[in-house]
Amino acid sequence: MKIKDYEFPEGLKYDKYHGWVKKEDELLVMGVTDMFQKMAGEVIFVEVPAVGRKMAKENPFASIESGKWVGRLKAPVDGEIVDANAELADFPYLLNESPYEDGWVIRFKPDRWEDLEELMSTENEAELTAFVDEEEKKIDAG
Repeated sequence: MKIKDYEFPEGLKYDKYHGWVKKEDELLVMGVTDMFQKMAGEVIFVEVPAVGRKMAKENPFASIESGKWVGRLKAPVDGEIVDANAELADFPYLLNESPYEDGWVIRFKPDRWEDLEELMSTENEAELTAFVDEEEKKIDAG
């Protein structure tokens, strides 16, 4: 689904910190959205998080730096990181070139699967569109 200039693939869940999540077997894969990478600009550094690290919902677990921005990735739900995309250390631009495929950041095991229901999806286009509008207002005001 395209909302304004941003791609939001169907079948994924989205958080309010510009992360996406998809179920893959018994794990979840997480990365950053197309909107995130377009707002951040060229990504020049990604802190690849440690495998085995516990994550708490809405708390930071990794850093990303672009030419104009430094920020933290926040956990969409509670869980434990079981795999991290080591390629991002050498090729941080994968977040720009392929945010939904090669630019994945982590695979993790959620503590509670039902927490995913709190995330946004393309099934509720109005909610996702309202989120995009609000984020663009923040950019325009900043």
